[in-house]
Amino acid sequence: MHPVICKIGPFTVFSYGLMLAVAFLIASSLAAMQARRQGVSGDIILNLAFVVFVAGVIGARIFYVTEHFEYYLRNCLEVIMLQYGGLSWFGGLFLGSAAGIFYLRRLQASVYKTVDLLVPFVALGQAIGRIGCFLNGCCFGKVSEFGLYNDTYQAPLIPTQIYSSCALLVIFVILRFLQDKPHRDGEIFLAYLLLYSTKRFLIEFWRGDSEILFAGLTLFQILSLAVLCVAFVKYLSLKRTSR
Repeated sequence: MHPVICKIGPFTVFSYGLMLAVAFLIASSLAAMQARRQGVSGDIILNLAFVVFVAGVIGARIFYVTEHFEYYLRNCLEVIMLQYGGLSWFGGLFLGSAAGIFYLRRLQASVYKTVDLLVPFVALGQAIGRIGCFLNGCCFGKVSEFGLYNDTYQAPLIPTQIYSSCALLVIFVILRFLQDKPHRDGEIFLAYLLLYSTKRFLIEFWRGDSEILFAGLTLFQILSLAVLCVAFVKYLSLKRTSR
């Protein structure tokens, strides 16, 4: 664990925040380049990426704080301390998607077509962000003799952050492959939801920071199943329409 990268005078560079910034810069830059290749204004994509990123972080933080409400009720100031980690993908998905749709509607741009262009690079950004989770020590796995030693918990833990990062890189490659093939508007976004929710459902079996909620499943596994089912039905509907 390396939660602090370095200190420059009174300023502290936290690994979690640094990796979030790196993830945003790389993902948004590559998305803008891809947009220009497709004849779409790169500025629109950069602005959209910024809107989705900010709204996504806010939504992810709200969801995480709500999930751990009792802790943050006792430590109110830590609600805004993102340098210690604590973001939930589901909260980011809901608020980030809502903000992105609102922004594109204002521009009268095609929502599905634009999101299809952006979403592979969202997966890439998440893959980079998970490295920040690993360095920070959050989103950790269960104790295992095959894990990596964690100083905070003084035990070897399954490196679920690294597994998630590798899986997200694979998702990025798959989505980029599909992106370059003929597809209906919305197909890439739905493929992302299918792949990510499947990944999250499986990785939760190894997570050590998620409590069992119902039928041996965690809250995030139940939410993953819900997203998976909705995306699958929508994906089938899209395929039938294409035929």
